[in-house]
Amino acid sequence: MYKMIQREDVIRIPPHYLGKDLEVVADYLTRKNFEGRMDNLNRLVINATDVSQVGAGRIVHGDGAIFQGVRFKALVFQPMLHEVIEGTVVEILKFGAFVRFGPLDGLVHISQVMDDHIDVDLGNMRLVGKESKRDLKVGDRVRARIVSMSMNERSPRESRIGLTMRQAGLGKIEWLEEEYQQRHEPEDVTPKKKKK
Repeated sequence: MYKMIQREDVIRIPPHYLGKDLEVVADYLTRKNFEGRMDNLNRLVINATDVSQVGAGRIVHGDGAIFQGVRFKALVFQPMLHEVIEGTVVEILKFGAFVRFGPLDGLVHISQVMDDHIDVDLGNMRLVGKESKRDLKVGDRVRARIVSMSMNERSPRESRIGLTMRQAGLGKIEWLEEEYQQRHEPEDVTPKKKKK
C-alpha cells in the first residue's frame, strides 16, 4: 500500500559540501540517503520531497561533517500481511511465478496458483492447469494475497514475499472476469406464455 508520510531524520553533510547552498545539499542528500531504502517499520521510501532543515546542524568531534536534522514528506510503499494486491507476472520458474506489485516482487508457489494439478512449460514460460487448461504466463495481470513476508532492510528488492491465488476472488484477472460472466449470465430470457 502506498502512503504519504511526514518524516524526520538526520543526514551527514560531508566537508566538501560546505559553502554550497545548504537547501540544495540537504535536498540532494536526503534523497540519496533515504530513497530506495526501508525504514524501521518495513516501509520502502519511494520518493522524498519538501525537504526542510530542522534546527542547527551539529559537529561531532573527530568528524569534519555536519549532522543536520531534516523534515520531509516521503512516499512509501508498505506491504501488509493478508493484503490483496494486483500485479504482473514477471518470471515463470519450475517452482512458481514471480509477481511484481508496486516496487517489489512476490512468489506464488506452484501449489498456490490454482486448484488444479499444474504442468510447467518452461519452453513457453507458462504454468498450465492439467484439467482446466488455464495458463499463467509472463505479462499476465493477477490478483493475489500476501501470506508471508520476510523483508530485507538492506536490499528491499531481495525481500521474500509469499503470495497465494487459491482463494475466492483471486487469480489471473481473465479467470476472474470469466467467472463473473458465468455467475451473472441471464438464464433463459425468452418470454413465458400466459395461461388461459
